[in-house]
Amino acid sequence: MHKIEFKRVVGVDFSGAKRAGENAWVAQCLVVEDKLNLVLVNSLESLCGSALREPALAWLAEFAGRQEDALVGMDFPFGLPIELGWATWPDQMRAVGEWQSAANDFGRECVRRARLVGEKMHIRRLTDRLTKTPFDCYHYRIIYQTFHGMRDVLGPLSKVAGVSIFPFQPVTESTRAVVVEACPGSTLKRWKLPHQNYKQPGGGALLPRRLATRNEILDGLSKRLNFSESQRRTMVRNPGGDAMDAAIAAAGAWEAFCSIDPAEIGRDTRFPNEGMVLA
Repeated sequence: MHKIEFKRVVGVDFSGAKRAGENAWVAQCLVVEDKLNLVLVNSLESLCGSALREPALAWLAEFAGRQEDALVGMDFPFGLPIELGWATWPDQMRAVGEWQSAANDFGRECVRRARLVGEKMHIRRLTDRLTKTPFDCYHYRIIYQTFHGMRDVLGPLSKVAGVSIFPFQPVTESTRAVVVEACPGSTLKRWKLPHQNYKQPGGGALLPRRLATRNEILDGLSKRLNFSESQRRTMVRNPGGDAMDAAIAAAGAWEAFCSIDPAEIGRDTRFPNEGMVLA
């Protein structure tokens, strides 16, 4: 596999909700002397002009598809456990693309398939176990992210020349952008920073405990990512913690990807079929 030298890193805190643009955030960074500089951190709604899921995710796919010399880390599951019967990633993408009902119904189909092979309703991918992701990839709290991320973002991206969705598609000399699965929660665990009690999606003045937790996380993040005081205030004040998660997704994915051998991952029996979290 070709080794790409990244000049830009993008982190996306994803949402599959009806108004995905409200809660999805995008952090855009430059690589400067082996450290990331945060250039912009914006809500998806402010970038694309719509909060609605269809136009917001279409914009996100197009944005990722035109990146150059870039690593793009997106916070949603890119694949499903092979035990569910879709043995390869193209099989999984085809199943998601052809699904005619809602995302939660697809989650129920995943549970049905899991029960055919054992007692567990929820099977975690190998990468979920290794990186300690909060949920399995078709849990009811995550299925909208998985379904709409795979169908509405990875589906279009998989057809864009020069874009490699790793580890499903090889990184070659013609690759100008690598798209990977990120997980801010797993990154915070790896950094030994708090990974709970910093979100306040209900809004209002931040509770003192959450404010202290956010500042502790941002102090840790600052060792890996340069950001301004104004950007820090944006990340602190964002009620759901989505702005901060986007920045963490960028830094975590970049560190993790730089620490692996893509060719070795490509030879694995599971990762190229069910995905790999880069966190």
